[in-house]
Amino acid sequence: MIDKVKIARQFTNAIPHSRALGMNLVDIDDGTATMELPYSDHLVGDPRTGVIAGGAVSALMDTCCGAAVMSHPSSPGGTATIDLRIDYMRAAAPGQTIRTVAQCYHITRSVAFVRATTYDDDPDNPVATASGAFTVEGMK
Repeated sequence: MIDKVKIARQFTNAIPHSRALGMNLVDIDDGTATMELPYSDHLVGDPRTGVIAGGAVSALMDTCCGAAVMSHPSSPGGTATIDLRIDYMRAAAPGQTIRTVAQCYHITRSVAFVRATTYDDDPDNPVATASGAFTVEGMK
């Protein structure tokens, strides 16, 4: 039997930008994933405010969504982003780790559908939400 959780962990750890940004896979289960991005000066998009760049937030969300797809019981293997819509609601608080929780909620023969939320210290006040479609490789 294939250990999809192990494969998803290896996948996220192997992505160069995930390593460069400092992403950590915190939790993964059947169709869900949680990843963190610790605050770091090299992630700041605006030195005047200390706010993390939106590109770092979107990279975290995209990677976490891919991990959720790979861990879904109906997903046979790898994935790639087809479409990802991100709605930014506010800037992440400077100095705080951001966390994304993603859920793969539906899979067809060729496409997986995912929702995600990113927040800092307050999960009830999201930084961003996302919905996306991802490829499902190797489905018969």
